[in-house]
Amino acid sequence: NGIGRALAERFAKEGARVMTADLDPRPVDGALFERCDVSREADILRLIARAEGALGPIDLFCGNAGIGIQGGAEVPDSGWQDIWNINVMPHVWAARALVPKMLERGSGYFLITSSAAGLLTQIGSAPYAVTKHAALAFAEWLSVTYGDRGIGVSALCPQGVRTNMLADPDFGVTRMLRDSALEPKVVADCV
Repeated sequence: NGIGRALAERFAKEGARVMTADLDPRPVDGALFERCDVSREADILRLIARAEGALGPIDLFCGNAGIGIQGGAEVPDSGWQDIWNINVMPHVWAARALVPKMLERGSGYFLITSSAAGLLTQIGSAPYAVTKHAALAFAEWLSVTYGDRGIGVSALCPQGVRTNMLADPDFGVTRMLRDSALEPKVVADCV
């Protein structure tokens, strides 16, 4: 849903062979779908294998899942682990599986959705700010480490996008961002 859905729709419209993944099936015209819990490495690996089997080598992997948790240092460890496993680790697991294949081909691309919170912070949510900084740092590391070997990396860092997260009345500064928020389609067009 949100940014990921808009990206899939735009890529499919442009003629790309697309596979989407989510916990809830929401078909996108022209795209295959795979149920995937991105907080589990086994699901990421299954998604990659399914995409490669159905579509061939992955040219572009978009890591776009994200959650927000309100609070600071007092957030229980389980909350910190949950957000870490959704906002950061899927990028690591996808790179672990795909970088060797991309290096062998001499090409490939990662689009890692971070957030403006990865550049700044997220008022009211230390776990979100920290994990989005980590996702951005991983994107930068991938780019510096593999950029001269044919692997491209972009970090997508929008400030406010009309998604389910922005609709949550209890999540940080989302109330302030709603009026100026971008539509997911606009973000997809920019990408």
